[in-house]
Amino acid sequence: MTTHPNGTLDSALVETDWLEANLGRPGLVIVDCTVNVRPLPEGGVDLGPGRDGYLEGHIPGAVFADLLTELADLDRPRPFAIPESGTLAGRLEELGISSEDTVILYDRAHTAFATRLWWMLHSLGHDRAAVLNGGWRKWTAERRPVATEVPHPERGTFVPRPRPELFVGLEEVRLATEDPTVCLVNALSPEQHAGEVPVAHGRSGHIPSSVNVPAGALIDPVTGGFLRKGQLAARLDEAGVTKAGKVIAYCAAGVDATIDAFALKMLGITDVALYDNGLLEWSGDPSLRLDTTA
Repeated sequence: MTTHPNGTLDSALVETDWLEANLGRPGLVIVDCTVNVRPLPEGGVDLGPGRDGYLEGHIPGAVFADLLTELADLDRPRPFAIPESGTLAGRLEELGISSEDTVILYDRAHTAFATRLWWMLHSLGHDRAAVLNGGWRKWTAERRPVATEVPHPERGTFVPRPRPELFVGLEEVRLATEDPTVCLVNALSPEQHAGEVPVAHGRSGHIPSSVNVPAGALIDPVTGGFLRKGQLAARLDEAGVTKAGKVIAYCAAGVDATIDAFALKMLGITDVALYDNGLLEWSGDPSLRLDTTA
């Protein structure tokens, strides 16, 4: 893993040894973007910012980013709704992030919140961002440094270069269900894809023609990091994803799907978009079909 003189990285994934060796380097911003997820008995989950865990201990120098409030559009009726580019850029500046900074993202869960923020930065044209492979789980398992001091960075200067093609809306997804050159990928669990379990977003099942590559199937259960590239390619090849002309990833609310989208980007597949509103939007429209295999 190297950082080039202009601040770009040679990979969107960094390892814990690289990060420890670069702690304190000027122009390096580390962001803890944890969201606490508590499953509910009736299905669905309860969400809360991971700030308390951050205050108890974090990677030295890391700032905390609240994906539920500070980096979300609260005027829209779903969690994690991305703000418009100018608003999002301003909130990144408040975290001390500038356009020339190298930004390393991690969370305490299964990496999806880190890949979510990576996708948001990528959509603003920021290519100097990477996900910490294995996140907090791997960092602490290796007994690397932990701090409780909360940094107070100066406001950054972030100039967005939006990439609107990284997101698609309902109409494009509807057309994709009838287009054999587009692969729709559902990143939720096999049980959710099949419509076998209740879901918080309403009707169960998956968008017609979509294949299932669960986000968790791309993560090593032992380390919490991504599978090796060969393993990732095999999982995605098996589902027919890598052969598509275009890939659209979705889940319920645009979080787990970013693991699939991120993995595809790591494999060099560039025509990848996120259906950000996901099943929260699709299942809420009774005129739109949902398929099940239950």
